[in-house]
Amino acid sequence: MNNYKKILLGIVLIGLVVMAVFAYRVYGIFFTPNTNFTSDTYEVLIPTGADYNTAFLIVADAVEDRDAFHQTAVRKGYNMNVKSGRFLLKAGMSNNSMVNTLRSKNIPLNVRFNNQERLENLAGRMAQQIEADSLSLIQVMRDSSFLKDHGFTKENALTMYLPNQYEFYWNSSATTFRDRMFQAYNAYWNESRLAQAKKIGLSPQEVTTLASIVHKETAKVDERPKVAGVYMNRLNSRIKLDADPTVIYAKKLVDGDFDQVIKRVLYKDLELENRYNTYKYAGLPPGPIVTPDLTAIDAVLNYQKHDYYYFVADVQNFGYHKFAKNLAQHNANAAEYRRWIQAQNVNR
Repeated sequence: MNNYKKILLGIVLIGLVVMAVFAYRVYGIFFTPNTNFTSDTYEVLIPTGADYNTAFLIVADAVEDRDAFHQTAVRKGYNMNVKSGRFLLKAGMSNNSMVNTLRSKNIPLNVRFNNQERLENLAGRMAQQIEADSLSLIQVMRDSSFLKDHGFTKENALTMYLPNQYEFYWNSSATTFRDRMFQAYNAYWNESRLAQAKKIGLSPQEVTTLASIVHKETAKVDERPKVAGVYMNRLNSRIKLDADPTVIYAKKLVDGDFDQVIKRVLYKDLELENRYNTYKYAGLPPGPIVTPDLTAIDAVLNYQKHDYYYFVADVQNFGYHKFAKNLAQHNANAAEYRRWIQAQNVNR
């Protein structure tokens, strides 16, 4: 009987040892640190529709013991339920914590854009920040049904995209991006701004188109209402805008080259046969020449009322302009500017 108890006790002890070893191994696999990066965090981007093999290869670069991570992923069922998105792993994380993060902690990011001359440029800019590629983005941006249903044309579609900082999930689709931008557009154009646009006789798209010219004419926020006032005076008097930035845009369109840098508008450029050339055509161009800052849009909505119809760069106060009420005064200011340009030897 005593031998039986001893045998039973021995079996129990062996079982406890086996369980302890198993628990130790499980603990080691699940809960000990298993990252191999030295930075505080490591960004993991899992594409939409990725299977476990794809996800594993992406995460594997961040882990020390790949087999241990794989065992944990399988035991927790991650291999059967991969989530797409942007995930941040922290240095010293265990396999258990990493899998939990990959299963449920898709972290949004802040996307930004400004100074985009065309939808193509905007699509390329966004494709650098979210999963959607530039081709899918440009397709939904140009969707004729969407544009028609919401009062846009292919020429002024860019006015819908207001430069700012927006929060998106990395795995947002092209349609999600476009629709969120339309929501932001509607939020910006509230009753107050719509009323102000109506008061000055412009639609929201026309306000943004004019703002794009103001944006290009001056980077000085405090000068933008004054510049906007000049263009509003010309519009209301039915005088051509004669805006150099529109000529530059027209030349880029005609040349099919938006990468070229044009520092000076030449007299021959003023004759370019293009609707964006406001030296050739009266009124506003068909659409914006850039995504203007919100300060430029505000400058148009609240333009400064004055009697100026002309302005030219002020060579004595760089970044600002000299304004004139009549052509004689403007010609004198322009002559001073031309002399300065010639002294700088700027040919194009």
